[in-house]
Amino acid sequence: MRFFDIVFSLVGLVLGAPLLLVLFVIGLFDTGAPLFVQERVGRLRRPFRLVKFRTMRPGTAQVATHLADASAVTRWGAFLRRTKLDELPQLWNVLKGEMSLVGPRPCLPNQHELIAARERLGVFAARPGITGLAQVQGIDMSQPERLALTDAEMLARLGLADYFRYLVLTMLGKGAGDRVR
Repeated sequence: MRFFDIVFSLVGLVLGAPLLLVLFVIGLFDTGAPLFVQERVGRLRRPFRLVKFRTMRPGTAQVATHLADASAVTRWGAFLRRTKLDELPQLWNVLKGEMSLVGPRPCLPNQHELIAARERLGVFAARPGITGLAQVQGIDMSQPERLALTDAEMLARLGLADYFRYLVLTMLGKGAGDRVR
């Protein structure tokens, strides 16, 4: 599936460049800092720097989304989250090999309960992804044990058909993503 990750991320970055530029410029007006870079836990628990479009005001505490204050999300950020356009810059992470299009969402280094559960279930053997089974089912990081079990279930049976199914379901808007309180 790495082949498809490379092809789709490269095509997405090249063909999506005009859209990425427009979103970047609008983000400049919204927050002054349209990109958000954050350390996440990757494959084999190696840290990497995840890139997204900023949806919250600069200076917001870097915590799991479900622990963030909803008032920190800008109106533009709410639109980006609802449409999942905030995830587009992660195509760069996919192209670099730090992520896959489909896999368990990368967690923060301070999400100890989720890290322990994923470690126990062997989830860190896979590249983290932009989307996956948990995302299309609306399971977020507020349920660490359930999330880790769902990730392990997905990885145990992930084939080409599921890979494409999760991508299509995500593009069709399935799943709510991480909820802000």
